[in-house]
Parts: sequence; C-alpha cells; structure tokens
Amino acid sequence: MKCIHCSGEMRRGVAPFHVDRNGYHLLLDYVPAWVCSQCGEAYFEESEVASIHAAISAIDEHTKRLSASG
Repeated sequence: MKCIHCSGEMRRGVAPFHVDRNGYHLLLDYVPAWVCSQCGEAYFEESEVASIHAAISAIDEHTKRLSASG
C-alpha cells in the first residue's frame, strides 16, 4: 500500500490518536495503524476507528453525567 501524501510504503505499526472534544482531551498513545515509512502519516483500519468511536461515545456519555451533576 502506498501513502496518499508522499507515495511512501505503508507498514503496520502503531500511531497516536488525539482529539479535543466537549471539554476533554483524549490521547491514545499506541493505536494499531498503517504508518508511512517515509513521512509518518498514519491510517487506521475500520476496526480501530470503530473502537475509537466507541471510546469517544462512552466518554461523551460520562462527561454529560459529570457536567449535569455539577
């Protein structure tokens, strides 16, 4: 697989994922990903994206509860 940014070779590895959202910051240090050996661009597969979305949804729900109680 080739990187869409630089045409470098993509290899399996890990990459960080971070998002600032609804009053919190989520940082996942080691998410499985395809990582470009040339520029470092990371692509996450559908299963990893689904897991990230599930984690964000759970945190959103808990954040709502914490905000409502305050």
